[in-house]
Amino acid sequence: MLTSMTGFAARTGSADGFTWSWELRSVNGKGFDLRFRMPDWLAVLEADLRKQVGAIVTRGSVSLNLRIAREAGENSVEINPDALNRVLDAIGQIEERAGATGVNLTPASASDVMNFRGVMDVPQNRDASVELLDSLRSDIAPLLSSFNEMRTAEGASLHGVLSRQLDEVETLTNDARALLADRTDDMRSNFEAAIARVMGSRAEMDEARLAQEIAVLAVKSDVTEEIDRLHAHIAAARDLVSSGVPSGRKLDFLCQEFNRESNTLCSKAQNAKLTEIGLALKVLIDQMREQVQNVE
Repeated sequence: MLTSMTGFAARTGSADGFTWSWELRSVNGKGFDLRFRMPDWLAVLEADLRKQVGAIVTRGSVSLNLRIAREAGENSVEINPDALNRVLDAIGQIEERAGATGVNLTPASASDVMNFRGVMDVPQNRDASVELLDSLRSDIAPLLSSFNEMRTAEGASLHGVLSRQLDEVETLTNDARALLADRTDDMRSNFEAAIARVMGSRAEMDEARLAQEIAVLAVKSDVTEEIDRLHAHIAAARDLVSSGVPSGRKLDFLCQEFNRESNTLCSKAQNAKLTEIGLALKVLIDQMREQVQNVE
């Protein structure tokens, strides 16, 4: 079955006086791009995370966010001395500059200082305990499992949609082949008219050139090769859809080839019904390519 590049999973946990929440999401991408957002003091987890996500995702733009905070309690508030010193120094400079210019400022209160970002944050250089790191690592496997379940479910839907679209492409291609016999009369009329135009200038054309022009007209009118290629592309696309391996890039390439053949079919049609089929194929192939953009 196919796997979608779109997925989402979330998970929460707590240990060692901390609570946290994970968010893992992915969207379409040309390659594999994994980005992290987590506290610097937990960067030691990044290598494990990159390895485990990379083992199940081969394509897509993936973001993994970790938010962590101390649990509410008696010892949940800590002052970051470095941040506090920076804030107090800045306040002192502001008050000094204001006094020199004759501007009166209301003195900053302790609560004002506490509200500055970082003063009451968990220090960024805090070493994570073994217990905390082990608990966070134990969350990764179930998070990835939930994430992959969603991508697999989305992939099953894509499999159904693409299979139906390929069936429609095959029906239209068969209709085009069935028209070839009925199209003979139209082709003959167009071909005879073209030959008449060539014969009208026969005085200026030798026999070799005349034979060459007739051969070119015959080739331009033949769409059998395009129909055969469409059938070959349908078979290849069905194999990819059912292969169970990442096939998004190959399916996207096949959609380009489908579009190329339908364009040629329209340009060679010389028949209203065949042109209508060619245009219907183009619309259907565009719809199919939109779905393929979601395939890993």
